[in-house]
Amino acid sequence: MSPAAPAAWPRRVRFLRIHRLGIGVRVDLVSAAITAALVLVTAVVGVRSLGASTTDTPGLGFVEVLRVLAGQVGGSAADHVAGWLPVVVTAILGGASLALSGAIFQTLTRNPLGSPDIIGFTTGANTGALVAMLVLGLGSGGATVGALLGCLGTALVVYFLGMRGGTGNYRFIIVGIGVSAMLLSFNGYLVATADAQNAGAAAAWGMGNLRDLSMADTVPVFVTLAVLVPALMVVAPRMRMFELGTDSAASKGVDTERTQMMLLVIGVGFAAATTAIAGPIAFVALVAPQVAARITPSPGIPLVTSAAVGATLLVSSEVVARTILAPQTQLPVGVVTTSLGGVYLLFLLLAQSRKARP
Repeated sequence: MSPAAPAAWPRRVRFLRIHRLGIGVRVDLVSAAITAALVLVTAVVGVRSLGASTTDTPGLGFVEVLRVLAGQVGGSAADHVAGWLPVVVTAILGGASLALSGAIFQTLTRNPLGSPDIIGFTTGANTGALVAMLVLGLGSGGATVGALLGCLGTALVVYFLGMRGGTGNYRFIIVGIGVSAMLLSFNGYLVATADAQNAGAAAAWGMGNLRDLSMADTVPVFVTLAVLVPALMVVAPRMRMFELGTDSAASKGVDTERTQMMLLVIGVGFAAATTAIAGPIAFVALVAPQVAARITPSPGIPLVTSAAVGATLLVSSEVVARTILAPQTQLPVGVVTTSLGGVYLLFLLLAQSRKARP
């Protein structure tokens, strides 16, 4: 009997090897094409956002914005673009960062509801920022640190109560939802007992807001992506083992508890970096990985495509939030993402209930 032929990959899959570095990457050509299209859409929407009108200034045309970026136009047009460049950069990088966080936790839990905004991590970040601003009086800089600590602390509590020791993934999500509910109640208490001025600033931050940013504010997101993306690339092969369950990953030699802890830190870092700057922007981490999984033929949740969807979603939501009521007012971007995410969450719950029917 002749030996069985090795399994063949689909024709759309190619292997790219860098022999000098000893690195091999499996590339799905269809997924790569979809990701490239999303990057193009993000760039177009980003340019449109740079030229969008505001409550103070009229807008710029698409070609005029490109001329400003090329250094061919100065004056008030250049000032307009420079003023909104940090917002657009943060929206693109922050959307990608939130999407990667959602992809990590949805893969770990094998549940589309396993995202940092549903299981309470971003709520914990909001709690940390409120404590820093309203209780300790540390201002915006202290709020950033407080958000980071609050996000990490909440993640550790949810992990040790819900997943440590191999407990079920549904328990992890339920514990996260419970912790989130308690933190929301505490956040409401902090805002209700603060003076009017501080309460207004805290409430605005808690809705998710990309306005009034400077290029210095984009540095934490840049640094986070520069550090955590390579770390995720190293851990990603082991993370893929969790797609069939913790027991399956352990049977293949994966140190499941150590890997889960590493992915927890990486996923929290992605979520906290954006939340600390812009506040808790809801539903991007929930929606982007699931959309990426549905529009690509790759098994599981594709990380690169998820990041591209997240960037497209947040930069598009930002330009909608800025222009939908212009020139009278501008909405916080969290209002738009929550509206979109609420519709998607309803669709997701209906789809899950249909699958559960006999």
